[in-house]
Amino acid sequence: MRIAIFSTHKFEREFFQHANLEFKHTLDFFDARLTEQTTSLAAGYGAVCAFVSDQLDEKVIERLKSQGTRLVALRSAGFNHVDLETAARFELPVVRVPEYSPYAVAEHAVCLILALNRKIHRAYNRVRESNFNLDGLVGFDLHGKTVGVIGTGRIGAAFARIMRGFGCRVLAYDPTPNDELCNTYGVQYVELDKIYSSSDVISLHVPLTPKTRHLIDDSVFMRMKRGAMLINTGRGALVDAQALITALKCGTLGAAGLDVYEEEEGVFFEDLSDTGLKDDTLARLLTFPNVLITSHQAFLTAEALSNIAATTLRNVADFEAGRPLVNEVRAEPKGAKRA
Repeated sequence: MRIAIFSTHKFEREFFQHANLEFKHTLDFFDARLTEQTTSLAAGYGAVCAFVSDQLDEKVIERLKSQGTRLVALRSAGFNHVDLETAARFELPVVRVPEYSPYAVAEHAVCLILALNRKIHRAYNRVRESNFNLDGLVGFDLHGKTVGVIGTGRIGAAFARIMRGFGCRVLAYDPTPNDELCNTYGVQYVELDKIYSSSDVISLHVPLTPKTRHLIDDSVFMRMKRGAMLINTGRGALVDAQALITALKCGTLGAAGLDVYEEEEGVFFEDLSDTGLKDDTLARLLTFPNVLITSHQAFLTAEALSNIAATTLRNVADFEAGRPLVNEVRAEPKGAKRA
């Protein structure tokens, strides 16, 4: 099948080309994001492959369908950027990559914790300028600290296991507790308020839904243990960015490590070094010495990229062969309760 792959980056093309040796699809890569203005690029393609930065709203889906697109293949686990109700109305299946490497994201979350705690980003810049002074670089032992994990799916569970390896007490919240984490690793499931009030570090590993949007807001920061560290490698809008700035300014929050940002569209994955950053909120966050931001790169390992490419192309092959779409995502029936 001919596949139009939007928002492609140099780092991922080789993985798709290698995976396609098995599937023999026709792949055409486009640097452009998929938006209403760029849908014409997909004319005549049976499948469109979209990234998290692409826009699949009602107008885009309607145009794709009218141009002959028969499948939308997401190369991501998240699908909050897709209007699934419109896709269903136009009988346009949407498939995704439900998992690629939980270790990649979990390990990146741990990396943010370690870098923030031991001030690695600040120490690196000092040493580059021949400043070997240690003042202001004092961290803390992770051993014995309390770490709160919100969401214990595959990524959250991997993160919890790693933190237990550091000798941390791990508290978790999830509507569906993981028995293995409790029985084998000694993770304790508690209510969210307990996590907020007791944790030295809180890490977010839940999907973005209407219920979890701004899960961390002003009221939550007020209930957190003073000086706690917040890590978000999930979705940007889980955290209210303005509330985050307020918490940092008043010292309620001790540090923040972010791989995602609620207004990252058009910023992350782009080189803005010549044009400058026009997002005032993000620019303000970057001024804090106790904030470390990476550009949605937690997934960026060779293993994850290989799995993403293979699963995406297998999803298309299954559709073309008329096999069940095991990774299809659909709109929830109206009135359905979310976890």
